[in-house]
Amino acid sequence: MEHYDVVIVGSGHSGAQAAIALRQAGHEEPILMISRDRNPPYERPPLSKEYLAGEKPFEKILIRPEQFWADRNVTLRLGCNVNEVDWMRHVLTLSDDSSLSYRKLIWAGGGDARRLDCPGADLAGIHTIRNRRDTDTLKSELAAGARRAVVVGGGYIGLEGAAVLRKLGCEVMVVEMQDRLLARVAGPDISDFYLAEHRAQGVEVRLETGVDRIEGDGEKVTGVTLSTGETIACEIVIVGIGIVPSVGPLIAAGAAGSNGVDVDTYGRTSLDDIYAIGDCAAHPNPYADNAVIRLESVQNANDMASVAAKSIMGERESYDAVPWFWSNQYDLRLQTVGISNGYDQAVLRGTPSDRKFSLIYLREGRVIALDCVNNTRDYAQGRKLVANGAEIDPDLLADTEIALKEMG
Repeated sequence: MEHYDVVIVGSGHSGAQAAIALRQAGHEEPILMISRDRNPPYERPPLSKEYLAGEKPFEKILIRPEQFWADRNVTLRLGCNVNEVDWMRHVLTLSDDSSLSYRKLIWAGGGDARRLDCPGADLAGIHTIRNRRDTDTLKSELAAGARRAVVVGGGYIGLEGAAVLRKLGCEVMVVEMQDRLLARVAGPDISDFYLAEHRAQGVEVRLETGVDRIEGDGEKVTGVTLSTGETIACEIVIVGIGIVPSVGPLIAAGAAGSNGVDVDTYGRTSLDDIYAIGDCAAHPNPYADNAVIRLESVQNANDMASVAAKSIMGERESYDAVPWFWSNQYDLRLQTVGISNGYDQAVLRGTPSDRKFSLIYLREGRVIALDCVNNTRDYAQGRKLVANGAEIDPDLLADTEIALKEMG
């Protein structure tokens, strides 16, 4: 049976960073990275932005050149799943029926795009944007002449996809079950701003609206019937309604977890010698009042990976990284630092009509998060305010003549 000192399951940002961090920390033993994807590790955010738009070739979104992994004795086993985890024996059974053993296991499996649950949901022409193959399939349909699209979900993925499709000349409708866009990640003022922007760009947006069924000709999508009873003709449906954490084998092996897999502050699961990081890992987050949450972001993936690598190398460092996120839509760059859930006051800094402004979120007088639109300076300087839980007068925060770095 093959043996590796560390096996990493998943080749996204967290899996790749775990391997990089181990080597940087002086780890010299063999590392294996197993991935369902058939490509070497690559960045996922561009899939719904520059890569979909054709502005970046695939080679430009690789996390590292392919030779990088071979040079550092990191073996890539691509196009392969883990079917079973025997944590007591430290053995994995793979989808090709082979088995291998490990000393330490890092689960960086990410998640699968959540699918529609309605009649017609298996028709061709329905797309998610989770991996290169998803985006390549969508690009091929656009190249073949598809020009009418319904986007289901008004979060980052859905709105980024809608923005690119409009840039490519498509007719686009966004359908969102909630009463506002970006409901999970931003405050109402940001939601209103982006709603107005998408409508100004020619996107039709339906809020508080669901999908009853997908219409088709037996094979391919021809339209979407909404919960209102209206049918919208289209050739393409993009579904951006979240992910289902890919942790099945860990849960089956007995790992604790209900929304993903639970880990402690060092990234350790309830199973000996098994860590979990990235999108699939539910962890106590100090910027969410230590609530156990999952964060789907590049920042979280990279920082959790570094913590797990240090733990494996014998260095105990608790996860304590300020969360940050970003989204590019049209000429707008939304940058978020902190977690705004539970805020009791929002301070507007700047003027939305100028297309450069920030929302600063407070709880009990302390800064907990910022949403910054085309305002990288506020985003960069606001990070320290969030990290320190700075208590600053709201009128001072609103004064754009005073830099945030001068406030705390």
